[in-house]
Amino acid sequence: MKRIFLVEDDKEIAKNLTLLLQSQGFAVTHAPTQREAVAMIADNRFDLALVDISLPDGNGFAVCTEIKENQDIPLIFLTASGDESSVVTGLNMGANDYITKPFRPRELIARIGTALRKSGSSESDFEIRGLHVDTASGIVKKDGKEIFLSALEYRLLLVFINNPKIIITRAKLLDELWDAAGEFVNNNTLTVYIKRLREKIEDNPADPQIIFTVRGTGYRLGGGHV
Repeated sequence: MKRIFLVEDDKEIAKNLTLLLQSQGFAVTHAPTQREAVAMIADNRFDLALVDISLPDGNGFAVCTEIKENQDIPLIFLTASGDESSVVTGLNMGANDYITKPFRPRELIARIGTALRKSGSSESDFEIRGLHVDTASGIVKKDGKEIFLSALEYRLLLVFINNPKIIITRAKLLDELWDAAGEFVNNNTLTVYIKRLREKIEDNPADPQIIFTVRGTGYRLGGGHV
């Protein structure tokens, strides 16, 4: 049974999350404060951590640091702020993902499943056409030079990295990005974000070789023209 470490100060949210996770076959250990979370990290082994960024006696970043120093497990931040700078900080500290409250239960379970599957492999580096993504640290480089993506751009890139051999429909992308950075993403803004991401990662955004458009369907990662 996979053990989830839940760090969340809101009693009602913690109760509902615990029931949800237990219904999916997870064992849950809950800490409502930074102090209690740090103490539990020292005495327990977990498979994944869900950490609220805002805590009554500190913040989730300190908990993230403590976890990363003691356990090699995936971490997903929970945030109600929609504060993109906080999200980017969390990703740069090594968080695997984040989800903005309120979130859909099935989305959270899907994110947890993805993080656990990825942690089953020691492979955290991804490379394609001069683009290097270290998903463990959240660092993205192009031809050896670090590039800075917004939280939503990084999430978008991760969707492609996690689905390297399939065509990803626009509907699927919209579903993945619906709550990123607390923004509502529709068809028009998705096109804008794809354009912005290409401008940062492609050698020639007008002739993309990393994110291809599959006309009438969606997009796919690399590997020849469609």
